[in-house]
Amino acid sequence: MDIYVSNLSPYVLGEDLKKQFSKFGVVSSANIIIDKYTNRSRGFGFVTMPNDAEAEKAILEMDGSSLDGKAIAASKARPREEKTNRSSYNSRW
Repeated sequence: MDIYVSNLSPYVLGEDLKKQFSKFGVVSSANIIIDKYTNRSRGFGFVTMPNDAEAEKAILEMDGSSLDGKAIAASKARPREEKTNRSSYNSRW
């Protein structure tokens, strides 16, 4: 299961997320989303846990907990939506 984690401190790394969520089971990946222009954390990331029961427990325990001095939010990740082309040029033709 993919877990969406938000309200992260800019100093939290993927390894920090992995360490925290590993308390509840196996973590196959933990990634912080980085802004491509500033190369800084965007304040959210994703944790992947293969066991759904462990992931659910991690969400319950980690949602609202403190990480690097900030109360984080954790929830089941939703599927990524397709981006639409909003260009007015393309929509007229």
